[in-house]
Amino acid sequence: MQHGFIKVAAAVPTVKVGDVEYNVQQIESLIAQAEGKGVEVIVFPELSVTGYTCQDLFAQSTLLDAAESAVLTLMDFTRQLDIISIVGLPVIAGDLLLNCAAVIQRGQLLGIVPKTYLPNYSEFYEKRWFASAQDLRPMEIRFAGSSVQLTPEAQLFRTCDDVLFGIEVCEDVWAPTPPSNKLALAGADIIFNLSASDELVGKHAYLKSLLSQQSARTITAYVYSASGFGESTQDVVFGGNAFIYENGSLLAEGERFSLTGQMVVEQIDVERMRHERRTNSTYVNALRNLKYNMEASGQQIRINNCRSYTPRDFQLERTINPLPFVPSEPSMAQSCDDILSIQTMGLAKRLVHTGSRRIIIGISGGLDSTLALLVGVSTFDKLGYDRKDIIGVTMPGFGTTDRTYQNALALMQSLGITIREINIGKAVLQHFEDIGHDAAVHDVTYENAQARERTQILMDLSNQLGGLVVGTGDLSELALGWATYNGDHMSMYGVNASVPKTLIRYLVRYVARKMRSAVPAEEEGKRTASDILLDIVDTPISPELTPADENGQIKQKTEDLVGPYELHDFFLYHFLRFGFTPEKIILLACKAFDGHDSRTSRYDEETIRKWLTTFLRRFFSQQFKRSCLPDGPKVGSVSLSPRGDWRMPSDASSAIWLKQL
Repeated sequence: MQHGFIKVAAAVPTVKVGDVEYNVQQIESLIAQAEGKGVEVIVFPELSVTGYTCQDLFAQSTLLDAAESAVLTLMDFTRQLDIISIVGLPVIAGDLLLNCAAVIQRGQLLGIVPKTYLPNYSEFYEKRWFASAQDLRPMEIRFAGSSVQLTPEAQLFRTCDDVLFGIEVCEDVWAPTPPSNKLALAGADIIFNLSASDELVGKHAYLKSLLSQQSARTITAYVYSASGFGESTQDVVFGGNAFIYENGSLLAEGERFSLTGQMVVEQIDVERMRHERRTNSTYVNALRNLKYNMEASGQQIRINNCRSYTPRDFQLERTINPLPFVPSEPSMAQSCDDILSIQTMGLAKRLVHTGSRRIIIGISGGLDSTLALLVGVSTFDKLGYDRKDIIGVTMPGFGTTDRTYQNALALMQSLGITIREINIGKAVLQHFEDIGHDAAVHDVTYENAQARERTQILMDLSNQLGGLVVGTGDLSELALGWATYNGDHMSMYGVNASVPKTLIRYLVRYVARKMRSAVPAEEEGKRTASDILLDIVDTPISPELTPADENGQIKQKTEDLVGPYELHDFFLYHFLRFGFTPEKIILLACKAFDGHDSRTSRYDEETIRKWLTTFLRRFFSQQFKRSCLPDGPKVGSVSLSPRGDWRMPSDASSAIWLKQL
């Protein structure tokens, strides 16, 4: 495991029922391919050595002896290979025949895990041939020239770099209390499942849901391999499913109904899952319950240590999403609707609670205020309030450009709200005179005076009109401290507080497209609210606090000053969500922004390192602004609310993070 990653594979060989020699050749071929790809652990289907559908042939000594010899063959084959292989086969244990998984590495049989739950209903009748692990008493057997401990209790396997994995066989995961529950709580990072589940209409979707839920519930990676082509089709058909999940998310899947052997490979982020477990108090409570129950019953969990292997050069092969906050297709529309609904319900509750039927929003013609306005309109429509009681205030200043000014007016007009225009120029100049500041010096005083003047106007209008000031600041700005303290930093309810900049762009574009699809035919060709929203999306992000250039265009571009928001949002997600080190964040970012994703720009390591340094410095130094945030709804997995997800001293040091950079 390097940088927290381990590479695993789910392999589905073709089989010939009862032809052990052929089956072993197919298994060996896939093991060799996997080892060449740097796979550290590979899993094969249930009873893959003999074929699952041997039926009463499982009572034949010839078949059982051949299966045992097959393990010797595989042990010899893997003697010089750096890979752990998990294969399925029948194993005799005293008077019992068990359906087992054998774990093989570098010429050694590391352990055998028997199946616990045997399906004996509908098309399945495994109890005709096999006994359950529950029927087994702990014993030592000689198998394939090795002494092996067999036990009905849970077993774990520890790799040389301290990754723990457990095994369950097919039906085990369908049980009300799967063995993987205990395995995960005992420390298993990965569960491997050897399966022979047949295909039925509707079963595939249910299976994927089942595996995803089990992976998420146990906070494990779940690697699943099921029997495929070559199994008997006398009464059922096997599709050859191969899945790799990580904490509920599907990372890779194979081709169903393939006529040839196949293998899916993926890098599992063990470090990420361990962070999830440490920060999940429910998981910690479950650990305590397991420990108590095991002590009371005298149960133990056996840990089998794997052999060491030669370290390889690490290369991150896994696909890394450069926009982790942005929902992906096909769930994009549903996710956007959910986010907007959460924001709407949050604001609706605040209005109903305060008895206010009026809100005041500063409208700049930029992304943040646009989303806040759209949420305000949605809220008023849901509550049945008059949109005219939404007071949109545009406050042109020294840096306001015609593009943003016109978009602000046009958007408010198209949405049917009340428009107020208050130019802040005279008031700010008077303030400069009062404090003795030269208006020709465009420093932080020059900029922040404008932001605070705008907030004062909104707050005073709130008192005058009896409404709530709705904040427009977003999560990205909060992370960077890119807000004027007691200026645009302050409101009575911040609807965008946990929505990052990259997501806001997608949300506004989504609303624009929905509006466009609803435009009547007679309105086509005219500039609509949809057109205005799309132009706002394409406008450079800027606070517009310094004068425009000689062509009247935005001169003060935020991303030129503090860095690209797509990078900062990426940093924020991995820093907060998983507690990753700067070193790992750089590794992930270099992969994510290598130019393969058309949605984002390409950045080299030097650029990524530069802006990560900026992010860390600002994130630590600007915590004081987050310590006194207005209320606002959480919409995603990351939030900076001091009352919820993020509680940090305002004077904490960033030294060790910056030192690593």
